[in-house]
Amino acid sequence: MAKSKAKSKANANELLDALTALEKQKGISREVLIEAIEAALVTAYKRNFNQAQNVRVDLNLDNGTMLVFSRKDVMEEVLDDRLHISLEDAKQVNPAYELGDVVEQEVTPRNFGRIAAQTAKQVVTQRVREAERGMIYEEYVDREEDIVNGIVERLDARNIYVGLGKVEAVLPVNEQILTETYRPHERIKVYITKVERTTRGPQVFVSRTHPGLLRRLFEMEVPEIYDGIVEIKSIAREAGDRSKISVVAHNDDVDPVGSCVGAKGSRVQTIVNELNGEKIDIVEWSEDPVIFVANALSPSKVLDVQINEDEKSTTVVVPDYQLSLAIGKRGQNARLAAKLTGWKIDIKSETDARELGIYPAQASESFSDIDEEFEDNSDDNYDLYKDEE
Repeated sequence: MAKSKAKSKANANELLDALTALEKQKGISREVLIEAIEAALVTAYKRNFNQAQNVRVDLNLDNGTMLVFSRKDVMEEVLDDRLHISLEDAKQVNPAYELGDVVEQEVTPRNFGRIAAQTAKQVVTQRVREAERGMIYEEYVDREEDIVNGIVERLDARNIYVGLGKVEAVLPVNEQILTETYRPHERIKVYITKVERTTRGPQVFVSRTHPGLLRRLFEMEVPEIYDGIVEIKSIAREAGDRSKISVVAHNDDVDPVGSCVGAKGSRVQTIVNELNGEKIDIVEWSEDPVIFVANALSPSKVLDVQINEDEKSTTVVVPDYQLSLAIGKRGQNARLAAKLTGWKIDIKSETDARELGIYPAQASESFSDIDEEFEDNSDDNYDLYKDEE
């Protein structure tokens, strides 16, 4: 008997040390763990000893004891002696008992210590796993809409699985760039779109096509954007092919487009390389929709922009030889410009506009300032699209 108590005391001390270490390392409250272990021991007692009675387990790590107490309600009429006790029998235990009280009596089985130790180990393991999952979830839910580095771990018919260190993220097929080939062990940057709790732990979803990826890449590469001197106002993206981004400076001495382009295009070229050759137009944002729409159609020159406020639509006149460049391959340039500005854009050649009577000869002078601005800023648009003309 003395040996059994000494062994129980040693087990309790080991458990106490383990819980204390977990509290420090994992941030799991010792009280919460003890409460969970006690609840599990109740279940273990009922399962292993075929008991249906109400019981309470008292886990006292300081004394090294694990005791089981039956709990019976004091009733006038005993319907189930596993759950109820008569007032007369209760008073034999303690004369102070009255109807409605709960009588507790120790019913600890002789070999309960071994079962208790196994159960405690299982509970601690489970709670540690849950705590780790919780910490991983909290870490990554705070990083939603952020960019992270990952390693391609495996591929299946639809999804790419990207290792982020503590968790494996899912890159769904609709978030993959069609022109990219993903290979195991390849390092890639991905954008966290969503973090969910699941029964198997936190599930992180990432993207290579989201406009947010482009925004974060510019924030990382352009100090003026990171510092708030230059602001990204809007992004239109057809991932893997071409994107447009509008920027504005909050300091008159800073050129927003030039800041993003960098010396000899160095900054934007780094982003282009990261996106495997995706072409990027950087244009200056303006409150004036006439100027903004004209800028958004870069690298095409624009002669005139006529707006319809009610329908939020524009008619844009471009030189005849610039019509195909303004529209772009498969209408891409015009489509991206419309997404970027939020305005519908109808592009007319100068000849067609004159025939329709919507572009008289004198209008070319009224819009000459914008035309000159494109001439001056041609270097800022880094001539990446001459092949489209």
